[in-house]
Amino acid sequence: MDIRAAVTELRSYVEAGRESFVGTAKRIWKNPEVAFTEFKSSALLVDLLRSASFAVEYPYAGMATAFRARYTRGTPAATFALAAEYDALKGIGHACGHNLIGVASVAAAIAAKTYMDKHDVGGSIVVLGTPAEEGGGGKVLMLRNSDCLNGVDAVMMAHDDGDATRGDDGTTGIRRYDAVFHGQAAHAAGSPEQGRNALDAVILLCNAVGLYRQQMPPQALIHGVIADGGTAANVIPARSCGRFYIRSRDEALLDEVQRRFVKMVEGAALMTGTAFEINEVSVPYKARKPNRKLDRLFLEAARLLDMNVSDDLPEGRGSSDFGDFTQAVPGAQPYFGIRRPGGAFAPGHSELMKEYANSDYGYEQMLNAAAALAACALKVLEDAEFRAAVRTEFERS
Repeated sequence: MDIRAAVTELRSYVEAGRESFVGTAKRIWKNPEVAFTEFKSSALLVDLLRSASFAVEYPYAGMATAFRARYTRGTPAATFALAAEYDALKGIGHACGHNLIGVASVAAAIAAKTYMDKHDVGGSIVVLGTPAEEGGGGKVLMLRNSDCLNGVDAVMMAHDDGDATRGDDGTTGIRRYDAVFHGQAAHAAGSPEQGRNALDAVILLCNAVGLYRQQMPPQALIHGVIADGGTAANVIPARSCGRFYIRSRDEALLDEVQRRFVKMVEGAALMTGTAFEINEVSVPYKARKPNRKLDRLFLEAARLLDMNVSDDLPEGRGSSDFGDFTQAVPGAQPYFGIRRPGGAFAPGHSELMKEYANSDYGYEQMLNAAAALAACALKVLEDAEFRAAVRTEFERS
């Protein structure tokens, strides 16, 4: 495949659908839906795929807002999957730009399908509509409930970024817990000796976590908040809760930090005479394992599309359920910049990021990202040698 010619052609196919693609992304942005409630957003994407003759399963994998779309031409030697996200953040809406992510993947699939039909390319394109990335773990549940990547040779998506277009440096795995302490309420002035202060237990736990950070391996992170500290200053809290996240790229290190965290919870309960429970919040996410061959191919296409590519890599300290996809099959999640050159940097999950996700430049970059993803899909479908190299890297990493 001549990458330059293919990218030009694919971009023209994306451009032909500009009105539908941008219109859909705008509608999703204006109507943000949080985890597992993305009924309108998922339906909009499904409508685009069905109009392009994709066969769609919707709902899918036991989730009302998940879907799996497939287009097959000829006798497929390979299958390429694209993940589509579309959930919003509670309270702030699409400040992570998932309105752009979902449409970019759908537009890429439709452009690749158009190319396949014109050039008689055999293979299968799959689009996985994945709800609840922001804490619900839709991709993890899709793997558990349906083995959604069975037979897939590679999977990709492109995530918007409040800076430049960049490659994928991976992410941490994450485990989330509520440490709940149960004590005894009493009047804080009249009979404090009758109480057992659950808030004290959370405060001791926060202090223990803070002190542990001094000796914690630098490849791990732990951070938390007091989610429930009581209701009145003159009542000793009978219940208190701290929510904590543990992150690392190393699963063994996650295990180690988790064991230490449990002991800290136990110690805080012992010191305060309270009972405790540790409840898992959401499902754990595995670390993302980027496939460099897929990642570099996307950046090659992005440079041809003048997508303001930077050689700097993101720090990759956050977490995403796409990590579970990349642990199952070869995958990559490069980033497309939606900050116009010269504009202010937008941190993820910020009001400025939300603004960029509904900007003309952001939509233009979404369309460019779709063409770059489509080029990656076709390379995997057409080039058996490249496909084998991608698999080899996956198995060795």
